[in-house]
Amino acid sequence: MSLQSGQHEPLIVQRVGAVETIIINDAPRNRMTVEFMDVLEHEVTRIGADPTVRAVVIRGAGAENFSVGMDLKQLSSGIKRAGSLDAFFDQRLTVLSRIEHLGKPVIAVLCGYCLGGGLELPLACHFRLAAAQGSRIGLPELDLGTVTAWGGSARLTRCVGRNHALDMILRSKMLSGPEALAIGLVNEVWDISELFARADALAHELAEKPALAVAAMLRCIVGSGHKSLDEALADERRAVHETLGSPDQLEGMQAFLKKRKPQFNKT
Repeated sequence: MSLQSGQHEPLIVQRVGAVETIIINDAPRNRMTVEFMDVLEHEVTRIGADPTVRAVVIRGAGAENFSVGMDLKQLSSGIKRAGSLDAFFDQRLTVLSRIEHLGKPVIAVLCGYCLGGGLELPLACHFRLAAAQGSRIGLPELDLGTVTAWGGSARLTRCVGRNHALDMILRSKMLSGPEALAIGLVNEVWDISELFARADALAHELAEKPALAVAAMLRCIVGSGHKSLDEALADERRAVHETLGSPDQLEGMQAFLKKRKPQFNKT
């Protein structure tokens, strides 16, 4: 079911079971306009508060491109509208941080151009699937005489390591799907004819997992990058206490003992 529809809408939201799909509705380039970011902020907040949504897919409209990034023609007016340059980019950092810390797995589906903000948003997601052919994935801001502004340099470095981040950003490199897979930037690569179905299947697989335990593990893993080992272990122990004795944990144990598939998220 489409909650947002029409070509004039900056994004479309579709719901199937416990999975919601957010579609950047500006085919073929799928620019991340000021209007898109406003609606995305609202939708991410809504999804975070809705316990019936247990996984999210983010993709571009059509099958040509995920996104060419921010609509640069809106930069000046966007900064004026926000009140300052910092306020303008702070909104984007806030939205991406909310996605990263949503407590529900978020899957980005990459095809065609995935550039600038069109990679920075996927870097805030928990899974990235890319097309085997035609993907152009990168942060080419230096070719415009500027730099990443939506957290791209930090998240890319944490994702692929310093050497690959330097190589991609300082050389404005655009990677294919297989090249991105080779350095760990994406999780899987699929033929474009299978890509979107595979992302949906993964989302539904994740939505069947125990939601409380998934949220606890996302907090542990996403938040571990800046913490010491002892702090990360303490987070894990808190997750143990949070999930032990929960309905899903009891169901999982019973299913294991009875050699059947567990049925999570029933209460």
